[in-house]
Amino acid sequence: MDITTAEFIKSSTHYKDCPPENLPEYAFLGRSNVGKSSLINMLTGYGKLAKTSASPGKTQLINHFIINNNWYLADLPGFGYAKVSKKLRQQWGPMIQNYLLNRNNLICSFLLVDSRHEPQKSDIENMEWFGTKGLPFAVVFTKADKLSSTQLQSNIAHYRKKLAENWDPLPDMFVSSSEKKMGRDEILSFIDHFNNAFSDNK
Repeated sequence: MDITTAEFIKSSTHYKDCPPENLPEYAFLGRSNVGKSSLINMLTGYGKLAKTSASPGKTQLINHFIINNNWYLADLPGFGYAKVSKKLRQQWGPMIQNYLLNRNNLICSFLLVDSRHEPQKSDIENMEWFGTKGLPFAVVFTKADKLSSTQLQSNIAHYRKKLAENWDPLPDMFVSSSEKKMGRDEILSFIDHFNNAFSDNK
């Protein structure tokens, strides 16, 4: 898939305020500071499309972008530690869950995890939540350039083993590096496949 246009549409605090459900949509979410904005910018080829920050918690709303005028990308607030008020963090939970459960054109959510770390409890719990709700998701391992190939494969194997305790088959997984543009073609091809299926079913 070639990205020819990528444009910010709006920010929303509730799924009912999101853009019309007339196009296929993909959500990106993960722990604070997992590299979500950098991944979005790398995928779209627009370096400043999503705002990046050294301070976790930059994204505080549901931010929608329209890509190639034919699909939506939704940037969701990070969970976990963030330099914002406790009250605001508590508001994010219902906002994100309501969006994920009620957004009818949401095709798949990409759950980002930091490839440098072993499985985090919050990441596993979120994956299990997606499973119990019957919501499709894929795992994206970020920052793959920050560790050796041996360490990377070991950490991914650890994740696969952990997920295999409850999942069969395992969810789709992608390995990415925003700096090296690793995983870009694979993720965009994955999206393109579902975009075509969405168009066929209209």
